[in-house]
Amino acid sequence: MFTANESRYENAAFNYLPDSGLALPRISLGLWQNFGTDADYDEIRDIILTAFDSGITHFDLANNYGPAPGSAEINFGKILKNDLLPYRDELIISTKAGYEMWAGPYGGKGGSRKYLTASLDQSLKRLGLDYADLFYHHCMTPETPLYETAMCLGDIVRQGKALYIGISNYDGKTMHRMSHRCEDYNVPFVINQNRYNILDRGIEENGLKEQSEKKKKGIIAFSPLAQGRLSDKYRNGAPECSRLYGKEEYSKNIGLDSRQINIIASLSDLAHERGETLSQLAIKWLLKNGVTSVLIGVRTKAQLLENLKALEGSDISDEEMKRIDEICKNG
Repeated sequence: MFTANESRYENAAFNYLPDSGLALPRISLGLWQNFGTDADYDEIRDIILTAFDSGITHFDLANNYGPAPGSAEINFGKILKNDLLPYRDELIISTKAGYEMWAGPYGGKGGSRKYLTASLDQSLKRLGLDYADLFYHHCMTPETPLYETAMCLGDIVRQGKALYIGISNYDGKTMHRMSHRCEDYNVPFVINQNRYNILDRGIEENGLKEQSEKKKKGIIAFSPLAQGRLSDKYRNGAPECSRLYGKEEYSKNIGLDSRQINIIASLSDLAHERGETLSQLAIKWLLKNGVTSVLIGVRTKAQLLENLKALEGSDISDEEMKRIDEICKNG
């Protein structure tokens, strides 16, 4: 039986969500990839327990995380039952619904009462939980009126199936409208989950970041390392051990060209000047930019421990933030 490290909170760092009493660790662990059917159970158990021992209390899932849909929830539910159940009240466990899950018109991409209610019930069963701490609508779904999605999310909270509500992959305009619908139905909408990193600033361009600040909603950033590109191993292009090696068309589609490689190399140089890795610099950049929590995804325990070191040392200065912007602008 697992016994948690008694000093796990000594160096842990938390941020409160704006206009909420809920605090999240500055670094959270996401189970989007590497924790489902393609994972070694003993290895992912070691990663998750090491994360908890290191002060990470928030574990983020979704109904479709796999690659086989639901498999990440099943694996985490097993670890929760066998190891973490005595610590349930120290954990924030989140899950989502919005993308395709099962056959027919009620299991596809959507935000209907039917789909969201059924999906959360399935997730709770896989996880072995009575409730999720945080439940997200996973993506914008124009075919469903926002009021219907908001009404359902409010009912889910009142039924005791979730404590807080978030939305994911929304743009600023739609998030603004959804915020008002949530107010109409007394929904405790507290956080947005979006892709955000030094190389991908879409939430700055589509208004999500600005609207989150105006509406006093938190932001948790996924893909903080741009799928590994914001790490020292990419300073000369995709290494042989990477998922992008030899995939020229895919690399081109996500922007990994000579210009971006030059940017990565310059950012890596700046990180080394500071005495840290590029991964650590990338995480610190997000926290400096007002993100409530950075949602990391890892393949190994070594990657987890390296990312956690981003909480050590000095914050990025305003001058260094300007230098990062200049590097990204000039290539």
